[in-house]
Amino acid sequence: MLSRIRSCLLVSNISAIQVDNLTKNWGITTAVEGVSFDVEKGEVFGFLGPNGAGKTTTIKMLVGLTKPTRGSARVAGFDVVKEPTLVKRRIGVVPESSNLYDELSVYDNLRFVSKLYHVSSSLREKRIDELLDTFQLKEYRDRSFGRLSKGLKRRVVLSAALIHEPEIVFLDEPTSGLDVMSARNLRQVISGLSERGVTIFLTTHYIEEAGELCDRIAIIVKGKIIEVESPDVLRSRLQDTPLLKLRLKSGNRLNLNELEKVPAVDIQLFSNSVSIYTKEVHKSLTVFTKLAEGKGVTIMDVQTVRPSLEDAFIQLTGLTSDSMRVEKEAKK
Repeated sequence: MLSRIRSCLLVSNISAIQVDNLTKNWGITTAVEGVSFDVEKGEVFGFLGPNGAGKTTTIKMLVGLTKPTRGSARVAGFDVVKEPTLVKRRIGVVPESSNLYDELSVYDNLRFVSKLYHVSSSLREKRIDELLDTFQLKEYRDRSFGRLSKGLKRRVVLSAALIHEPEIVFLDEPTSGLDVMSARNLRQVISGLSERGVTIFLTTHYIEEAGELCDRIAIIVKGKIIEVESPDVLRSRLQDTPLLKLRLKSGNRLNLNELEKVPAVDIQLFSNSVSIYTKEVHKSLTVFTKLAEGKGVTIMDVQTVRPSLEDAFIQLTGLTSDSMRVEKEAKK
């Protein structure tokens, strides 16, 4: 029944978020340039890109924290510049860093946020109890927020964002830094929200996570969206091109100029590995092996696989999920 409701919402073609030529300049620097996209009601919409690509700036404009230089956006039907208060009443925001109070208990944090969102006193206790139950937080009800693990904190922050039953939830790196089980539980919660018709706008640097959760993915690089498609469509573009992955001995190096003679649709060179997209697997491997021997490079492992969503992302951006994580850690 829930999945049928979700399907009906997706085909209704009524946008929860409408973005048209959104641009943000900080002085002479353009953080976001001419971004346009729609997000349908009940959709899980992924927003992927490296640090500095414009993800956070876009979200800040959509939730009313900063004004666009030009362009427009409507969230839940309201203009983010002209009607920011109406927008904020209908959205929930889960930032990457906690926005709750360490000294307050889980219950007191949720009660405080419910008052900020003007949840009626008659509904307040019911909503808090429902959320404590949904996120398995009842045993931590009276524990101070600052004493919780990172996984538990993420659950409380998400609970706070949902206290007023928003139509749209913005999630910024929701599973970042969580252990495997906590991340899995949180992904299940996200899927459950979508099935109930809540629209999810999700940023993540875990590419395969986006593939698992999202109905569509927008890829933003240097302030511009270069692609908006479903994960299946992105994968299918490479499905007829096998991927040859070769792991090299640590310390061995090659450069792209040395690989010009290898038959390939595309070649990606990393520190100790090479990815070759080719329709001539045997010929490409033979040429590469001969070249590697001539350069004194040792091949440790060879695999032929069907391209994944991450491989599609690499083709579009030239970045790997590993490089995104490294950039993110450096930023911290």
